[in-house]
This record gives sequence, structure tokens and C-alpha cells, in this order.
Amino acid sequence: MKLLRVGTTGAERPALLDADGVLRDLTGVVGDIDGTVLADDAALARVRAAAEAGDLPVIEAAGLRVGPPLGRIGKVVCIGLNYHDHARETGAEPPAEPVVFFKAPDTVIGPNDTVLVPRRSTKTDWEVELAVVIGKTARYLDSAADGLAHVAGYAVAHDVSEREFQIERGGTWDKGKNCETFNPLGPWLVTADEIADPQDLTLRLWVNGTLKQHGTTAEQIFPVGEVVRYVSQFMTLYPGDVINTGTPAGVAMGHPDPKPYLRAGDVVELEITGLGRQRQELKDA
Repeated sequence: MKLLRVGTTGAERPALLDADGVLRDLTGVVGDIDGTVLADDAALARVRAAAEAGDLPVIEAAGLRVGPPLGRIGKVVCIGLNYHDHARETGAEPPAEPVVFFKAPDTVIGPNDTVLVPRRSTKTDWEVELAVVIGKTARYLDSAADGLAHVAGYAVAHDVSEREFQIERGGTWDKGKNCETFNPLGPWLVTADEIADPQDLTLRLWVNGTLKQHGTTAEQIFPVGEVVRYVSQFMTLYPGDVINTGTPAGVAMGHPDPKPYLRAGDVVELEITGLGRQRQELKDA
């Protein structure tokens, strides 16, 4: 299923994109698309049955904002340097264990919302990423297969980053990762049953119409199931938590000088196989 949330910021309602590409209203079936619903097999069965019945109310999509496909996110866990090609382009050694950092849930915005370039920013960068949405509580998992079994679905994430804040200002990466609007998510939460192999997805990102990233999740150093297993050794993952699993080569930081960092007025578009497409215009904060 392709689940999403539509409407103005803070007042999104749950919806479903059916097999014919028609937007359908889920408000009579579930209250929202969130961790509570994803952890409730009966609720998901109701959604699936309503979708198959074909009688959900149609929503007129024209001019309607698409919000993040997940409400009430608990935490956003991020994995750094998780693609062989990205490590090569930045001159970094592939890590022996996953690099873990966080984004605050309030960085999450809709897939087509405006991204703000932070004040005093000189190195705002793009990163297309596969986002994993947790569907069952995960703690101390034993295997990568267990990790995959705890995934409710997948989405496109844009891990916008400010590289000076992240790397040159001391301390952890978090200063360059948690600026306002720095995690567009969606358009859809695609349930795990629709993704036959999360290690066989193509990721693409364009800036002002020029293709900058064209990678595959096959290049991941730590695949999705292993990422979930690993993270569960250090923290409990709850339904509705999100893991951004890293970016392939092609980020601005990996270009020769002068590096083409983002500025107000730029347009970024990104997509992942089967998970939909995002488009953001950048403005100054």
C-alpha cells in the first residue's frame, strides 16, 4: 500500500494512493498514519480491506499539499557514510560499524515543502536517502532478518546537511543536520510487502534539472536489515521511528572546488524506485 497524509501543516489527514493512482480518503478507517496504526495489525487489515473494496471516498488532488507520510514521529535515526561510492568520493574509509547520529522529528516536512537555507550558511548540501519506518518495537535484535521483520515500510528522505556546521564547527554532526526543514519525507509510506528487495532500489537527485546523484542501495555498506539490527543494540526502536540509511555518491561536498552548494532559488528534485518523487524550492531562513 501507498499511504500518505494530505492537507495543511499540522492538519493533515490520512489517505491512500490506490492501484490506479487515485487519491482516497482514509479518515473513516484510521485517525492518522502513525506508529500506533503501523503496530496494529487489525488497523492495517482494515485499511487493506477498504482499499481492495474500492469504495473509499476520492480526494481531489489538484492543489492539495502532501505532508510527511508519517505523523507523531518518535525519533529520526540517521546512518552516515553508508555507501561505498559516497565514502570514496569524500576520501573517507568505510566505517567498521555504522555511524549513527540523530535528526529531531521537527526537521521533518512534506516532500514538496520549502527548504530553508540557514542563516550564515555557506555549505548547504543535498542527500537523497532511503528512509525505513519501524512497525514493531525492536530491541536487541539477533539478525538482519529480524531487522527486516520489524520494518513497516519505506519512504524517500532528503537528508539536507550544512557541511560547515556539521564538520568544521566542532562537536558532533548534529549542528549541521538539525536546521529547520532539513528532512523532507515522502510523498508516500510504501508498506514493506511492496518492496521485494530494499537492496535493489535506484536513488536519483537533480539540482536545477541537472542529475547529481544516481545510485543504488546495492552500494550500501550496511544493508537495511543489518542497520535495524545494529541500532537496536543501542536504543529501543518503536513503531513510528524513522531511520535514514545514508546517501550514495554525488553530494556537493564530493565535487571539486568550487563546490556547488545550495543557495536560495535552487530547486532540488529526488526520487527512489517505487517510493515516489520530491521537489523543493530553497529560500533563505
